[in-house]
Amino acid sequence: MPGPGTALAGVVCVVIAVTPFISVPVIARDKSDVLVMKNGDRITCEVKRLDAGVLYVNLDYVDGTVAIDWRKVGHVESEGLFLVQLQDGSVYSGRVVSTAASPGAPATLEVRPEGKAPVVVDQSDVVRVFETSESLMQRFSGDIGLGASYSKGNSTTQYNINSELDYQETRWGARSSFSANLTSSTGAETSTRNQLDFFVYRLMPWKNYLYGATAGFLQSSVQDVHLQTSMALAAGRYFKNTNRLRFWILAGPGWQRTDYVATTAPQKEQNIAVAVVSGNLEAFVFKKTHFSLDASAAPALTQSGRTFSKINASYYLKLFGKVDWNMSLYGNWDTRPPAHLQSSDYGTSTGLSWTWGNK
Repeated sequence: MPGPGTALAGVVCVVIAVTPFISVPVIARDKSDVLVMKNGDRITCEVKRLDAGVLYVNLDYVDGTVAIDWRKVGHVESEGLFLVQLQDGSVYSGRVVSTAASPGAPATLEVRPEGKAPVVVDQSDVVRVFETSESLMQRFSGDIGLGASYSKGNSTTQYNINSELDYQETRWGARSSFSANLTSSTGAETSTRNQLDFFVYRLMPWKNYLYGATAGFLQSSVQDVHLQTSMALAAGRYFKNTNRLRFWILAGPGWQRTDYVATTAPQKEQNIAVAVVSGNLEAFVFKKTHFSLDASAAPALTQSGRTFSKINASYYLKLFGKVDWNMSLYGNWDTRPPAHLQSSDYGTSTGLSWTWGNK
């Protein structure tokens, strides 16, 4: 039966994997970018990124990053290199400059790719702007969160860790996420759950459409799952992609192998073809809260009536800087598990998280 060592080993792996990227020094540009607010204020700064309706900038005379409401920015000009994503899914790479809008006319943003003709778009259509460079390491971003709880009544202790690592290119990207939970209680066996997921995607020529590949690994002592390996190819689209809401769905064929603990399952190993449908929903409120939901369902193609499903939902509340308080819900279900085994494993956790890079 997997014990505490399983979760702790996963924690160590994540820390080792993430630490090199955190420790990579990011070379700051000169703070010579210019912002002109709609009320006339003029700010000389270093533009870092735009995400969830918030423009993040660094100032010479302020310690830390300043968050600015994108809707209140009238003009921006920068010599930095950025990835610019629009509501329709289009992505451009280049230097950016916006034009001051005349009364009644929308402000526009001009993206100037090196060696190509400039692209002019409505500033209100811009949903994400990431500072980038030719340096490989500076294209990474991520977050890591830790939490713990203790109940004296039954001497229950719970530890949890979660992390995410993102890499962004002009028309493709990759993401990995890891979560581990360990719960121990007097008179009960220690339970562990570890989940590791990878997702690589590329934008299609058609706006807002994308395709990609996923791989997932799950261990759950509650369900006596020693290791569940899932892989799938999928295609889908963004149904909503704004500064307040993002929502996409992917679907495609997949394969799943589950190795059960030999002493409990009548059949130690199962290989099943599945059809995977997965989705992601993110909602934002300026500088305050962030909600994220990842969910998937995988009906079995080779075992009629059997369906696997997973969910990871998190609510983040900004505390200060890049530190958030978060509450998470996790779970996985199997409608027809082997005899005498649990059909589900789910729970909640809370803790603090810290983001780094362009995230």
